Amino acid sequence: MASRFKLVFVVSLLLLLLDYCEGSFVGVCYGRNADDLPTPDKVAKLVQLHKIKYLRIYDSNIQVLKAFANTGVELMVGVPNSDLLAFSQFQSNADSWLKNSILPYYPATKITYITVGLEVTESPDNASALVVPAMQNVLTALKKVGLHKRIKVSSTHSLGILSRSFPPSAGAFNSSHAFFLKPMLEFLAENQSPFMIDLYPYYAYRDSPSNISLDYALFESSSEVIDPNTGLLYTSMFDAQIDALYFALMALNFRTIRVMVTETGWPSKGSPKEKAATPDNAQIYNANLIRHVVNDSGTPAKPGEELDVYIFSLFNENRKPGLESERNWGLFYPDQTSVYNLDFTGKGAVDMTDSANGTKSNVTTWCIASSKASEEDLQNALDWACGPGNVDCSPIQPSQPCFEPDNTLSHASFAFNSYYQQNGATDVACSFGGNGVKVDKDPSYDNCIYVTTRGVNKPATGNTTAIASTSSSRRTEVCTWVACFFLMTLTLFVLNPDNAFDASFSRQLRRV
Repeated sequence: MASRFKLVFVVSLLLLLLDYCEGSFVGVCYGRNADDLPTPDKVAKLVQLHKIKYLRIYDSNIQVLKAFANTGVELMVGVPNSDLLAFSQFQSNADSWLKNSILPYYPATKITYITVGLEVTESPDNASALVVPAMQNVLTALKKVGLHKRIKVSSTHSLGILSRSFPPSAGAFNSSHAFFLKPMLEFLAENQSPFMIDLYPYYAYRDSPSNISLDYALFESSSEVIDPNTGLLYTSMFDAQIDALYFALMALNFRTIRVMVTETGWPSKGSPKEKAATPDNAQIYNANLIRHVVNDSGTPAKPGEELDVYIFSLFNENRKPGLESERNWGLFYPDQTSVYNLDFTGKGAVDMTDSANGTKSNVTTWCIASSKASEEDLQNALDWACGPGNVDCSPIQPSQPCFEPDNTLSHASFAFNSYYQQNGATDVACSFGGNGVKVDKDPSYDNCIYVTTRGVNKPATGNTTAIASTSSSRRTEVCTWVACFFLMTLTLFVLNPDNAFDASFSRQLRRV
C-alpha cells in the first residue's frame, strides 16, 4: 500500500511540473458570422492540417463540438451575452446548459475554458451586472459534475475596460466598472482563472497614426518607448498594453491573476482610409506575435511570464458590419486557401511565399544594412539587434573578425544578417524599419563569415530580453530535470517498488 501511495505521489508531482513545462501557446478564434464558410467537419480537418491545437468559439454549437471530437484540439466555448440574464437568474439554467450542450461531447471534445459574456463593458444592453452571477452559476454547475478544476470559467473584455493604458505603469481600470470588476477579480483569483482581454494594436495605430509608428504596432520597432515611471523599455505596443493591464491589476492588489489574450490580430484588407490593412502587415504582425509568444518572452514587466494568445480569426467573415477591414481578419478564405501563410508552432521559419508567383524561393539570401540609411537609424537598429533582438554581436567587438571596418554600416550589416538568419530568413526579419536590404551575394570577407540559415543552430527568439531568455532557458533546464527524475524513479519502482521512491528522491535532492 505504501509503495502504491508513493507512485501516485510521484505521478501527481510529475503532472504538476509538466503543466509548468508546457509554456505559452497560440490558438485561433473560429468566428462564424458568414454565410459561405465550410462545414465544421471540414474546418476540423483544416485546423489539424495546420497544426492549430487551440481554438476559441463564441458559443457551444453542437455541430462544432461534434466535429472536434477526438481531434486533440482544445476548445474554448462561450456563453453569449444574450444568455447572461437567464444564466444569472437561475442555477437550473446553467445546469441544463452544461448537461445538454457540454457533457454529451466531453471529454471526447477537449473543452478547457468557458467564457461567460463577451466584452460586456462594450455592450449597449448594460450586461455588466449579470456577468459575475452567471459565472458563479456556471462554476457551480461544473462543481456538481466534478469538472471545475478541468474547465476554467472567465469572461472576455476589451481594452476599453482600462481608463488609462499609457504609460503602462499608470494602467488603471475604468472606475465606472468598479461595481462588477471587484467581485469578478475576486472570482478569478479564487478559482485560478485568467483575466481574458482582447487586444488590437491595429486599431490604436489606425486611429492615431501620427502618434504611433506602424513598426511599433507590428513588433518591428528598432527604437524603444520608455516608461518614465519604471524605466522599462518597450519595442511593441502589444507588450505595453499587456503590462498596462498587469499594472492595473496590481493597483487593486490582484497580483496572482494571469492574463490571457483571447483576441488579437491584423486585417489583410480595408477601406481606402485603412492603408495599414494589408496582407503583408497582417502576416508580419501575426508571425512576430507567434514567435514572441512561443519563446515565452513575456513582457518587460513580466519577463518569461506565460502568456497564451488567440489570433482573430480563422476565416474572413462576410456578414460582419462596419468598415471593410471588419470582414477581413481571417487567416483563411472560405474556400480554405490561405490569405497568407504562417507557421503556427513558431519553431521554424514562417512559410513566406513569393508575391509574384506564390512559390517559395530556394535562393540563398543575406540581409545587410542599407547604404541609404542614416547613421542614427542604423545605430538604433544595431542597438536593438544586439539587445532585445538577442543577436550575438561579439564578432563585431574590437579584435574580433568582423570588427573591421570599424563603422556603423558594416557592424549593422553583420547584426542584421544574424537576426535575419536566426529568424527564418524571411522578409519580415530583414525589415529593421526599412533599413535592411536582402542580397543574394555573400557579403562575407576575410575571416568574417556571414552565416546562412543552414549554419544557424540558435533558435529564433523574436523580441526577447536577456531576462526573458534566461527564464525560458531555466524552464528548459527544469523540464529536463523533471523528465530524468521521473524516468529514474519509475525504473527503480519497477525493479524495487518498496524502496524506489526513497532512494531516487533523496538522490535527486542532493543534486538540486
